[in-house]
Amino acid sequence: MSSSVASSQTKPTWDVRLRHHLATRFSSLKPPSNIPFENPFHVLRLLNKKQWLFFLVALAGWTWDAFDFFTVSLTASAIAESLNRTVTDITWGITLVLMLRSVGAIIFGLLSDKYGRKWPFIWNCVLFIVLELGTGFVQTYEQFLGVRALFGIAMGGIYGNCAATALEDCPVEARGIISGMLQEGYALGYLLAVVFNRALTTTTPQGWRSLFWFGAGPPALIILFRMCLGETDAYMAQKHLERQSHKAEFMQMAKESFRNYWHYMIYLVVIMAGFNFMSHGSQDLYPTMLEVQLEFNANRTTVTMCVANLGAIAGGIVFGHLSDHIGRRLAIIIACILGGALIYPWAFVRNDGIMAAVFFLQFMVQGAWGVIPIYLTELSPPALRTFIVGLAYQLGNLASSASSTIEATIGTRFPLETQAGASVQRYDYAKVMAIFMGCVFGFVLVVTLFGPENRSADLSVAKKQADEEDADVEKNALAQHQETRLV
Repeated sequence: MSSSVASSQTKPTWDVRLRHHLATRFSSLKPPSNIPFENPFHVLRLLNKKQWLFFLVALAGWTWDAFDFFTVSLTASAIAESLNRTVTDITWGITLVLMLRSVGAIIFGLLSDKYGRKWPFIWNCVLFIVLELGTGFVQTYEQFLGVRALFGIAMGGIYGNCAATALEDCPVEARGIISGMLQEGYALGYLLAVVFNRALTTTTPQGWRSLFWFGAGPPALIILFRMCLGETDAYMAQKHLERQSHKAEFMQMAKESFRNYWHYMIYLVVIMAGFNFMSHGSQDLYPTMLEVQLEFNANRTTVTMCVANLGAIAGGIVFGHLSDHIGRRLAIIIACILGGALIYPWAFVRNDGIMAAVFFLQFMVQGAWGVIPIYLTELSPPALRTFIVGLAYQLGNLASSASSTIEATIGTRFPLETQAGASVQRYDYAKVMAIFMGCVFGFVLVVTLFGPENRSADLSVAKKQADEEDADVEKNALAQHQETRLV
């Protein structure tokens, strides 16, 4: 029998694999009975010093990426006044960042997969420094847009690198909780932006420019931190494999990855679009609702949003750890169901109970998000891990960049009674966000239910392939020895 015939008999056809995949979507959600629930503190002690350092530098990079992003949204009105433009004009700077992040994910993702995690990360941070300083010195609207466009490229390159740096060498038992802790660098970055915005923007002669100049400082420390560390063991194993076999060269493995993982790549972009709609849909318009519809003052609005982000941090860590025991998909589905149940109090409570509502709604939103770094990492091909994780995240970000516009458009269908003497039409933003978030939770739930999962995957596949090649060499040598004896 020829090898091609044997291969066709042993490898299931595409339609057979698809039918098996769909038939097992519910049964595969059942948590394995042989994995006990571990104390999270015990799990964290499994990381050695090197693994902790990799996690901390990745967390620092991702946190400061979030800080840089939120500085514009928090100072939009001050920037608009300084540059003699409208707030709407300034928000185009945010839109440009979201549009160009995918470019950064492609450039820095490929560089990180080919040349290592270290130096692309460092150059990313160098760009943060230069562009933060540049933003603080802009004098015209055109200069502002140009700097923010470049910032979008820089921001797009950091996520995939941070995920790979933090998770590639992480012990299997700790992947979930480390994933949750890493992801919530996003919420931590927002909190830091709020704190330093209040501390610098209104108390210094330079106003909003001081916040951006301050933002250029910490990346220098992050660069020094990263320069003291080497490459991850997983990446080094892959480079060793490249030296041992021409089949493992980067371009060859990249082509194989595209050929074998293209359907995973499409799925990851779709689910990340849903996830980004989830986060933007629950966050972007909420401060407006608090200020315009509920008439919260600036301090109360700030406190409410800080409570929401504390809930986000807690949720990401809890669900990230939970996903190690019940599975990535089931953890996301549970978060979506519970998040959907919390939509009503989150949107319609008008007393002090709103604090609990925003805390637990973001607990569920970012609880689902806490699973994402490791979920994407385990589903990505090893040769293009940074590229695929970063690009899927940023393309999802791009797809969801219109979430605020969508909510605002829906809002025009629910006008509120205009008060006497009011010059601005008010809308029922609470109802708009409730409808929007109900749809988004449902979408993410369905996509996750029918999606794949590769929990506890071997992230050092390069090493595994090298071992397999060594085994093949030994097998061939043994066969040749036996043939020699027969002769």
